[in-house]
Parts: sequence; C-alpha cells; structure tokens
Amino acid sequence: MKSNHLLTLLVIPALLMVGCGKEEDKLGQLKSLKEQKKEIEAQIVTLEKELKADGTLKTEVNEISITALKMTPATFSHEVEVRGGVESRKDVILSAESMGRITSVNVSEGQSVSKGQLLIQLDADIIRSNIGEVETQLELATTIYERQGKLWKQNIGTEVQYLEAKNNKESLESRLSTLKAQLRQSSVYAPFSGVIDNVPARVGQMAQPGMQLVRIVNQEDMYITADVSERFLGKFTKGQVAKIYFPTQDKTIETKITSVGSVIENDNRTFELELKMPKVDFEVKPNQVVVVQLVDYSNESAFIVPTKIIQTDSKGSYLYEVVDESGVKKAKKAYVTPGLSYQLKTEITSGLKSGQLIANEGYRDLSEGVVVVVK
Repeated sequence: MKSNHLLTLLVIPALLMVGCGKEEDKLGQLKSLKEQKKEIEAQIVTLEKELKADGTLKTEVNEISITALKMTPATFSHEVEVRGGVESRKDVILSAESMGRITSVNVSEGQSVSKGQLLIQLDADIIRSNIGEVETQLELATTIYERQGKLWKQNIGTEVQYLEAKNNKESLESRLSTLKAQLRQSSVYAPFSGVIDNVPARVGQMAQPGMQLVRIVNQEDMYITADVSERFLGKFTKGQVAKIYFPTQDKTIETKITSVGSVIENDNRTFELELKMPKVDFEVKPNQVVVVQLVDYSNESAFIVPTKIIQTDSKGSYLYEVVDESGVKKAKKAYVTPGLSYQLKTEITSGLKSGQLIANEGYRDLSEGVVVVVK
C-alpha cells in the first residue's frame, strides 16, 4: 500500500508539468499569430495606399439604387366633388283652378301627350248655362245701347238713359268674359308636349282649387343643379368645364356651367350652380342623383411630385435632391413648400427649379450625403 501511494505522489507533479508546458505553447502560438496579423495588416494598408495613389484601386462605397424625377413644369389641377341632381324645366304638376266634379280623365301614366291636348275635364254645365243666359241678355243690352245712342245723337232722350244703356252692356260683357274664363278653368290642357308621370285625379271626385290632378314631364329640357359651399366663392365661372358622374349608370360625361348663383342660402351656406345636361346614350330622369366634379384650382406651370415622397423634419418639408459632387451622385435635402394635393400628387409652390432630379423610388433608404445610383 505504501508503494502505491508513493507512486501516485510522483505521477501527479509530472502530469502538472506536462499540462503547464502545453498551455505555454498555446500562448506562445497566439502571440506569434497576433504579431503576424499586425504585419499583414500593415502590409495591406501600405499596398492599398500605393494602389489608390496610382489609380489601380478605387475606394469602395455603399451605393443606394433609386429612381429620380426630373422637374419639368406641368399642369396641376385640383378638383372638388359635390352632390347634384337632374332637374327639368318642364316638370310640372297641374292643379285645379276652380271647384267642380271631375267628369273625365283622358290620360294615363306613361302616356305621351301634345301641347294643348285636353287632359282633365270638370263639370261645367252650370257655367255653360250661365254663359248662354248672359249672351242673350248681352244681345238685348247691345241693341238697346245702339238705339239709345242713335236717339242721343238726334237729341232725343236724356244722357242718363244713354249712359245706363252703355253701362248695362259693358257689365254684361265683363260678366260674360268672367264666365268664359271659368269655363276654361274647368278644362285642364297640356302646357307642353311630354309624358304623363302621375294621375291622382279620379272620375267623380270633387276637385277643389289647388288640388293636384296630373303631373307632366318633358325629359328633353333637363339640366343639372348642385349646391356648393360658400368657401368656393369666385372659384367657378360660367362656361367652365365640369364632369358629371352618373352613379346608377357608372358613366362620366363632360359638360359646362351655365350659371352661378348670386345668393348664399342662409340654411346651409351654399350657392347654386346650374350645368347643362350633356347628351347621353342612356336614360336619365328628373331628380336623379349625380356627382359633379369641379376644378377649383389650376396651375399650368407647376412642379408636381408624388405626395408620398415629401418628408418632414424640424426645419420643415423636404425632398431628396440628387446632386453631382466631383462625378459622384449624392442625396441632399431640398426644403420645399407643398401646395394642394390631389390624386396622390402634390404641387410644390417653392423650393424646386426646372431640371432638378428628385429621388422617387428608394427615397426611404436615403440620408443626407449618401451616394446614390440612378436607375
């Protein structure tokens, strides 16, 4: 047992000496490699300087690929959309002018009628009877007046008799004119050619003055109206081109403004625009809703950029301009003043000039002074 213990004591120090020797070798190798690395790096730096000096080696830089827009003055227009409606100058509801029983309804809904055509007839027998009676009285009064006038010229009779005969004749003429007017009111005629849209009148019904009898529409004399906010005062003029969108038919047609209202409505602070009804190849009816597209601003020499490329910082709004510095293209901030925007494009009112290159695609990756490659 003693011999084994003695052997162990002798082996352990020997192993420790071997291990320490290996660690010292590794440290030595690491130190040697670091010295070699320094020498190699120094040689690389020296070679790079020599190669750059004679132009053999060019400096490597991180370049960002972009597309660019060349600034050229173009037309910029800003539009507003307002709700409008189709109207007709010949869309009327005919009402009764006098009281009377409806004796005949001569039209039906959807029927085409001509100007002057009889539509509704009221009972007028009493009026016709009164007209006949008054006409008979007027014949007698006219005869008496004429004879009295002849006698008066011969100085026969008195002036009072002559004046009474004249007054009686004129009174009957006035009464006859009134009765004939009432007779005309008992008949409802078409004021213009068109189509019967609605007939609320019924035979046997007692009509009262103002009672609605029939509605007639002429679709050929239509126009468009739109109420526009007062903030657009002075923006629109007679003859200005506009676009009309018909949502039902999904069609857009150009037309012109025919009149601009001169009064601001107190209820909604708007003024009315009237536009010519354009020629269309589809059916349009009065009271149909449309969308009116109007140009409230236009500039024929504007610098226009995509709205998305405009950025802001503490100094204001800016774009990235592509500039050439010693043959190298770099990105540089160009501070600008944006104007109105429409359909994802914005007018730049100041800060740009013709011929400038403005970064478009890839603008998000740019920063001041970065080198760029324009595709």
